[in-house]
Amino acid sequence: MAHDHEHDHEHDHDHEHDEEAEERLRESEREYIRRQALTQIRQYPDVALRMPAREVTEFDQFLIQLVERLGELMHDAQGVGLAAPQLGVLQRVFVFEPDDEPMRAVVNPRLTLDGRGTEVDEEGCLSLRDVRVPVERATKVVLEGKDPNGDDVRYELEGMAARIVQHENDHLDGVLTIDRTDPDSRKQALGALRPHPTLV
Repeated sequence: MAHDHEHDHEHDHDHEHDEEAEERLRESEREYIRRQALTQIRQYPDVALRMPAREVTEFDQFLIQLVERLGELMHDAQGVGLAAPQLGVLQRVFVFEPDDEPMRAVVNPRLTLDGRGTEVDEEGCLSLRDVRVPVERATKVVLEGKDPNGDDVRYELEGMAARIVQHENDHLDGVLTIDRTDPDSRKQALGALRPHPTLV
């Protein structure tokens, strides 16, 4: 097939448009995947979000699969942490991804807060749609527990990672960010979370 030189410049221009269109397509795909993931994550006021989770006693295939599923849904939903009760599984296990590090899973976690420093920052939650509220958290924590194979793990965390694990650990006790925020923010959040009547 012959090549037409006159159209080269137009092709360059088209190429830029193609890249923009591809990026928009990728973005809409990511958004679709995020929305699909959120439909599989329990949403407020689901009763499972308020129930305390039980200690894990069996480190078996079910637990491995649960951790894999938590990790996949966390990524798809573009979150940084996810706890088993958010999938309706009342077991003390959560996954989290601190900064750019690989995902970690902690079973039967125990948190020790360093009470010397706290910080208030906005927190979102995959079970509270787009609601974000200010929450005060310890800036440093020690997280201990088991990995999915039953081996001991211990992490010293600070900053964002410390905040994430406090948030996920709260889920294991049926506690949500709206319980830890100030009264005004809680009121606003509950207003936003109320089911809106659909106009027929």
